[in-house]
Amino acid sequence: MHLISESITYIILFLALYVEVFFLITYFEFRDTDFASNSAKDSLYKKTTKLPSVSIIVPVWNEETTVLKTIFSLLKLNYPKEKLSIFIVDDGSTDNTWKVIQRFAKNSQIKLLQKENGGKHTALNYALEFVDSDLVGCLDADSYVHPEALKRIVAKFDDSEMMAVTPSVKIFEPKGILGLIQKAEYIFGIFLRKVFSYLNALYITPGPFSIFRRSVFRQIGGYKKAHNTEDMEIAMRMQKNNMKIGNVHNAFIYTVAPTNLYALYKQRLRWVYGFLKNAIDYRGMFFKPQYGNLGMVVLPAAGFSVFSTMYFFGSMILSWINSLIKTIQEISTVGLNFKGFNLDLFYFNTDIIVFISFIAVLGTLLIIVTSRGLAEEKNVFGVDSVLFLMFYTLLAPLWMTKAIYNVVFSQKTKWR
Repeated sequence: MHLISESITYIILFLALYVEVFFLITYFEFRDTDFASNSAKDSLYKKTTKLPSVSIIVPVWNEETTVLKTIFSLLKLNYPKEKLSIFIVDDGSTDNTWKVIQRFAKNSQIKLLQKENGGKHTALNYALEFVDSDLVGCLDADSYVHPEALKRIVAKFDDSEMMAVTPSVKIFEPKGILGLIQKAEYIFGIFLRKVFSYLNALYITPGPFSIFRRSVFRQIGGYKKAHNTEDMEIAMRMQKNNMKIGNVHNAFIYTVAPTNLYALYKQRLRWVYGFLKNAIDYRGMFFKPQYGNLGMVVLPAAGFSVFSTMYFFGSMILSWINSLIKTIQEISTVGLNFKGFNLDLFYFNTDIIVFISFIAVLGTLLIIVTSRGLAEEKNVFGVDSVLFLMFYTLLAPLWMTKAIYNVVFSQKTKWR
């Protein structure tokens, strides 16, 4: 049994290290060319008046406390007002959301729509019926945009093959330990999203401010419920239809993070469950060369990350239980015996598992430092990074376990 466990550990660590090194090499190989291209396009778009028309859809449901700030952030975008339309869709709110957004009823840029509650995907599809712009995107009602975000994203559509562009999402004013952990997690995600874009393997177009060519929806249809992860499903469908999805790492969007463990648990349960269910729906893309790096590397790596996290968490729990049993047995046999601490300065653990783990940790630290540079953080390594490394692997199994249970026993998750 020990041999089997050790063999699985070797395989997981080797694969994790391989993927980590592959992502780092990919990033440093494409970084300079990509940054130079983005800088040139940004400069061009700051001078040109030939900008495409853009519509932003904001689906809202009981968002009376956050929606105003969301709308004001859109109105402050550095983009020609005559080229920017904003659609606010009230999806059957039961609070004062509809009353709150009435203050924009006379604003020529903003169109207010109201419908019966049907879920986010129905609100987006309803608004799409009124959209006639070149580009269309969405923004969650608890998120806020950087004034330059839209121009930076639009510049990416200079590539005629580009069909959608994703931003970088950061936590808005993180509070407490949970907020800081999420801050580091989102910053880490900025690096991954950039690497996935280099590999043409993005499989999520985040709800906060992903922008599409309107023709995408004419060609492959509108949003689906998709297990309450419509932003993942639409990206998977685009990839299946060979549509290019890009990323602009300095198009920053700020989102409000869950402030307590239960809210975080509910959100991440929905995300992981949605990934697993969409992975099943699109299982034909896994390990298929025609889907490039997405099918051969990124999707398998995403599934592997869930399995490996659960495996190591389970191993850790079993190790704690075995240690506790051993300690109890020793106490019952010889009583309390406080042994002195023996430090051998010339001892070095040459176990291959320890060595691979050490290299993997160094790779993770390099990714964290690199991602903080992409996120334009002041410090290369902050308190949030330390908390993320200490606690995230202890928290993630909470929602991963439940998500796997829900998939196996066909139990659906709720949005909130």
